[in-house]
Amino acid sequence: MSDLPIHSVLPDLLAALRKATGAVLIAPPGAGKTTAVAPALITEPWCTGQVIVTSPRRVAARAAAERMAELLGEKAGETIGYATRMDSRQSAKTRVLVMTEAILVNRLLDDPEMASVSAILFDEAHERHLDGDLGLALALESRAVLREDLRVLVMSATIDGSRFARLLGLDTPVIESAGKAYPLEIRWLGSSPQKRLEDAMADATATAWREGQGDVLAFLPGVGEIERVRERLAERLRDAAILPLHGQVEPAGQRAAIRRDPEGRRRIVLATSIAETSLTLDGVSVVVDSGLSRRAEFDKAAGTTHLVTGRASQAAAAQRAGRAARQGPGVAYRLWEEAAHPGRPPFDPPEMVTADLAPLVLSLARWGAGDPAALAWLDPPPPASLSAARGRLQALGALDADGRITERGKMLAALPLDPAHAAMVLAGAEHGAAEAAARIALLLQERGLGGRGEDLSARLQRWNGDRSPRAEASRKLAAGWARKAEAQVERSRRDDAPLAIHLLAGLPDNLARRRDPSGEHWLSAGGRGFLLDPASPLARSEWLAIGDAQGQAKGARITAALPLETADVERWIADRIEKRSALAWSGERVEARLERRIGAITLASGPDPAPDTDAVVDMLVGKALENLSTIVPRGLAARAGYARIEALSDAVLRENVDIWLRPLLAGRRDLALPPGKVVDALLGLLDWDARQRLERLAPREFVSPAGSSHPVDYAGDDAPSVEVRVQALFGLDSHPMVGETPLLLKLTSPAGRPIQSTRDLPGFWRGSWRDVVRDMKGRYPKHRWPDEPWTEKPSLKTKNAFQRSES
Repeated sequence: MSDLPIHSVLPDLLAALRKATGAVLIAPPGAGKTTAVAPALITEPWCTGQVIVTSPRRVAARAAAERMAELLGEKAGETIGYATRMDSRQSAKTRVLVMTEAILVNRLLDDPEMASVSAILFDEAHERHLDGDLGLALALESRAVLREDLRVLVMSATIDGSRFARLLGLDTPVIESAGKAYPLEIRWLGSSPQKRLEDAMADATATAWREGQGDVLAFLPGVGEIERVRERLAERLRDAAILPLHGQVEPAGQRAAIRRDPEGRRRIVLATSIAETSLTLDGVSVVVDSGLSRRAEFDKAAGTTHLVTGRASQAAAAQRAGRAARQGPGVAYRLWEEAAHPGRPPFDPPEMVTADLAPLVLSLARWGAGDPAALAWLDPPPPASLSAARGRLQALGALDADGRITERGKMLAALPLDPAHAAMVLAGAEHGAAEAAARIALLLQERGLGGRGEDLSARLQRWNGDRSPRAEASRKLAAGWARKAEAQVERSRRDDAPLAIHLLAGLPDNLARRRDPSGEHWLSAGGRGFLLDPASPLARSEWLAIGDAQGQAKGARITAALPLETADVERWIADRIEKRSALAWSGERVEARLERRIGAITLASGPDPAPDTDAVVDMLVGKALENLSTIVPRGLAARAGYARIEALSDAVLRENVDIWLRPLLAGRRDLALPPGKVVDALLGLLDWDARQRLERLAPREFVSPAGSSHPVDYAGDDAPSVEVRVQALFGLDSHPMVGETPLLLKLTSPAGRPIQSTRDLPGFWRGSWRDVVRDMKGRYPKHRWPDEPWTEKPSLKTKNAFQRSES
């Protein structure tokens, strides 16, 4: 294998690592970096311990270790070993250990000094997995504080080497290797919107099979699509060996997909993005790319991680196409148009900006990093995501109010699981059911284990009866988690707590209650709505503990849950049931009810005869502020506005609402306040000078010469104005004023009907009054209509009554 391109730059890399403790290696696919660099390092004088190589995926970790061991003429577990969550091969003589990024993070947290390790190689660093970024940050801090001699090497085919070099240190060298330059032809098949993806991919793969010579590698977004394409191709290409390659395939099946067929048959490998990098699939010279990828994104509102299918990035498409030209000339078929390719995103987003950061925050708290920003990040964690993660961890009791790890948090962090799943297993241990809880946690992580369906209890039953190697290995893994959890618990009690209770220990907000008879709509304690297929056996349950849901925050569809009885809720999570008075605005009044609740779920409700009076007043004040004009008498507000009394302006009244309004609402349930009391309360806000100014500039009433009182209108466009019978003004030969403004007199007949309006009463008497007399005298003959009203005595009495009173 000395003809691999990587061997031409290995001397430079080895020399660089003798002088410095960091380097960046950029090597195209097929250069041999994954299998050649680590074995070369263990012969260096400074390398007295292990060399750890990280891999973003279990399949790639195992395949890389087995390939390196094969090149040494050994089996995996001797000089070269690997460690993944479901499988491990290592021994006391293992010098190179390939492990997944999550296992490296746990090892660094357990042993920050990494005393037995000489170098850590971060392979395929461009994929930017959360555990990869965290592992690199922790390794760099360990090197800076504890292990100045620890070598850190970042390797990839597509990364920006200068960015990683700056992260590792100013003097970090960047070494580039050439790749094997085999010709690669791209054939653009275009998209077919009218075709289902499975049909389009089956057609394209069949075409590639007929036109090509070697094995075919087809990229699909997920397991479901792989199975449907496999079914279609099995009918059309009966001589082909059609093999799936994804995380749910057992190790033996994964090895078969990676290696040539032992009988010499051409193969079709149907793979997820698991085959984009790290792996060399022996014999593949044709790639068919659907152009789609499926990645996990954390929904902060939902508190769950859901799968999102979208267009693969340009970088991912390049990696996929390159699989065809690893061992010779190749061809890649793409199911989209060439013109549309530049519109694809250049790279996939780093998980740091899309993933749940709760595991990262707990790891950092365990590491002792008070300020995450102080660590070395290529892209720092988003502050909003950090804050949300801290909130969830505090709800689990893992962090205190200051963000420091608690004893409970240390127990959770000691388990090789994310915090929510660790809380499930730990709760199971406390109830004497650690292994059952561990199996539920594993079912939530391993899709397809125990079959499919929303009912986790049914999946658990099928898994318990499954005797396949994958099922056996996964049960062994769950048992290991259970033992670690039991070791954390001083004394466990075996009781009959249902599995759903253990699940809720990790996802407390995911307790949900059925909202309709069909079982389609559910409300969670966290306040979110969920959907369930009414045909599901879980639809008949009253309660569910939801383990997983897919879809956006509103109306996510339940994909994994356990049923729960009302009696179980009342018994096992009684500490979460709170009694409280709930207020509602109904029919223009406050309605108070006593409720028993778990978060957003109401268990029972009835009238509250003695609600919190302050809370009632708070609601009334709030409703009043929504439309203050319905509370403040219109006349007073208009007077104050006309007189420019700032203390009675809308803004000041809102600011002082506790002074004038709140006392009026004590003991009330509505806003039907007596106007007189409101006026008194408002006038109480004015000092003596302000009251005098109000009365002087905007008097409430106009008193006529006849002694009648009439409210002055200050709200209209013609303000100030007053409506008054004309006979009440007899004897008045000067116009009444409000301050310096003539009062608009709206004169009426004895019946109260408008006659005329004037701001010049003397002019009216001597002018249009004669016209009024001619019109009114015939209509109201019993009343006085003198020729010179300014000389008459004012009176509202009829002519005869007036004369009698005068005589």
